[in-house]
Amino acid sequence: MKKKNQSIAVLILAFLVTVLLGWTMLVGWGPTGTGAMEHIKLGLDLSGGVSITYRAVKDNPTEEEMSDTRFKLEQRAQQYSEEAQVYQQGDDRITIEIPGATDATVILEELGKPGSLYFIKEKDANGNYNYTYTSTGEYVLYNKTLEELEEDGSIVLTGKDVKGAEAVHQTNQTTQATESVVQLTLTDEGKEKFANATQEAYANSQSIGIYYDETFVSVPRVNAVIDDGVAIISGGDMDWDKASKLAATLRIGSLSLELEELNSSVVGAQLGSEAVSTSLKAGAIGLLLIILFLIAVYRVPGLAAGWALLIYVELELIALNAFDLTLTLPGIAGVILSIGMAVDANVIIYARMQEEIASGKSISSAVRAGFQKATSAILDGNITTLIAAAVLYAFGSGSVRGFAMTLALGIVLSMFTALAVSRLLINSLYSAGIKDEKFYGKQKERKKLAFVEHRKIYFTISVILMLIVPAGMLVMNAVKGSPLNFGLDFKGGTSVTVPFNEDYTIAELESEVQPLVQNVTKDSDIQMTKVVDSNSVIIKTRSLTLEERETLYNDLESEFGVDVSNITFDNISSTISKEMSTNAMKAVIISVICMLLYIWLRFRDIRFASSAILALIHDIAVVFGFYVLSKISVGNTFIACMLTILGYSINSTIVIFDRIRENMPNLKRESIEELVDRSITDTLTRSIYSSLTTFVMIFMLFLLGVSSIRDFAAPLMVGIISGAYTSVCLTGSLWYVMKHYGKKKYVPASVKADKKISAKTKKK
Repeated sequence: MKKKNQSIAVLILAFLVTVLLGWTMLVGWGPTGTGAMEHIKLGLDLSGGVSITYRAVKDNPTEEEMSDTRFKLEQRAQQYSEEAQVYQQGDDRITIEIPGATDATVILEELGKPGSLYFIKEKDANGNYNYTYTSTGEYVLYNKTLEELEEDGSIVLTGKDVKGAEAVHQTNQTTQATESVVQLTLTDEGKEKFANATQEAYANSQSIGIYYDETFVSVPRVNAVIDDGVAIISGGDMDWDKASKLAATLRIGSLSLELEELNSSVVGAQLGSEAVSTSLKAGAIGLLLIILFLIAVYRVPGLAAGWALLIYVELELIALNAFDLTLTLPGIAGVILSIGMAVDANVIIYARMQEEIASGKSISSAVRAGFQKATSAILDGNITTLIAAAVLYAFGSGSVRGFAMTLALGIVLSMFTALAVSRLLINSLYSAGIKDEKFYGKQKERKKLAFVEHRKIYFTISVILMLIVPAGMLVMNAVKGSPLNFGLDFKGGTSVTVPFNEDYTIAELESEVQPLVQNVTKDSDIQMTKVVDSNSVIIKTRSLTLEERETLYNDLESEFGVDVSNITFDNISSTISKEMSTNAMKAVIISVICMLLYIWLRFRDIRFASSAILALIHDIAVVFGFYVLSKISVGNTFIACMLTILGYSINSTIVIFDRIRENMPNLKRESIEELVDRSITDTLTRSIYSSLTTFVMIFMLFLLGVSSIRDFAAPLMVGIISGAYTSVCLTGSLWYVMKHYGKKKYVPASVKADKKISAKTKKK
């Protein structure tokens, strides 16, 4: 009776915690009365931000100089947000767009005026001073130009030698007081040059001046030889704000070009409030359907799973705000995938529980065994995906890193709710008095299905699917001029700024203006951004010819009364730089290698790892083929979609391999073919249910979302279907082929016994 009362108290407490988390998420605390959801940082596509355009001071900058400068600015901007976008406009301008910001002046003050950075010796080779201290308390160059200083070797380092700079606190060894300083990290080349320069300066008791944007920002005296590539810049009056600004100056000082601000503005969301509201509605409906499905299939355990899933979603949304993560359309993919994996963990547990009940165990024993036997599959699947997220964060950039952070957060929370919260709830429900077997369900005996026997059919289907991809690319390249429909994010286009006569909402622009633009471009990849506090709208499309621009201008004039003389246009570069694409590719390759090594280590069989990776490549290829054939625009969400499949597909495969590993010592008298078939059959319900619940979430997005979200959801649905197919039909058969035709063939105990009997008979 005491235990029952304690369990009821736990359930009441869990209910109160759920309500409290919901309150924190939706309503919040304090005078603002706004919940955590209201404070989640949204990307440019969902909430807008600040747009700043710079122009090169130098006339006719080279393409290489513009590209390098743009990449360096991209690194700087992403310190404000991983989702910041940087792209080139025309031949000499670069635009930075930082999501979530609402004050362009503050960003300009923090970002500074990108210029050129130099480290200058106090004296030249002849002992002449390179800079002097004036009566106004400032250092200035002493009758010399930068070109002359560079020629005589007085410039020690340039901004290109700086790898990073950050403001830190350190203890002054003399006064023991804590002071704010700037910690400077140099490149390998800069490390060597700085070591030589500081050795010379230290020997002669000289300083090295830091010259940025025609001003000395610091002239520190060299107190030691610095040969580790890390330098500390300190000053008597340097507080934390000054140190932070100086660090920011040094970080952006490695630009190839000196830039000047041309204009700045606050811009609105690209997708509008409808995209956010429909996504939230789709997520809520999908979550409700999944909870009802879990209750219908697993009964009381399903109720516990649904309850835990609700707590997971609340924790996820609160954590997005707490960790200050920026949520964009690609970020939604990470959230959706983590919800799918949270459901998957509960399905694995409760499917095992029903199997244990069917084997004759009591409910309490079945609950313990269900969690115990499911833990290895849950940990392996989630850790494998977590490894991928860590590698993507370490080697990726921009939205790839944003996706990785969102995914990693979801994985950690999903494991916690599945293995801790769900266990607490189901044990409390049982101890509270819900002990009848009918409330838990029993796994029906399933006939073993012959998957391995039909492997040739599956392999043939997969080969055909894989061959369709290059064939489709060749056809599309011949017909459309490109194998993929690369969007603005990848290939750039034209930016047209239109001063309308009235203030249109994003919804009105999408319903009235976008069809007009699409009629001219014959392309659905159109981005429209409002300039806040004005009637101007920035319309980005594929590159337009002179004739197409004139047609667009005339249509805007006739339909909306726009004064065409005030319309401006520019050619713009892609927002996904070559460096970002290269980093993403490297991250994916390294992720796959790390996952292969982990699976090999955990399963102690390279054939498990090889089969899983081949299946993963298959799923990515199928989704890629869908992009080719459907001509869906390939943009920023393309990377997110591929990364989502990377995480989801491997998780499904791990569950089946975990069951094969578990069954091997228990099925010694079965052939390897029967072992694989039984393992796949045992996990078939889980494979179907997990894929179905994740598919439901994506399908609701596709059904209720705006056009851009549907273009994002469609390939994801294809990936989920492909992942379910490969995990059930391919992975086990691939492992069987490798195992059966490997050097060490698996011989069942029954066959060994028959051989021994035959040998004894021959001897007699």
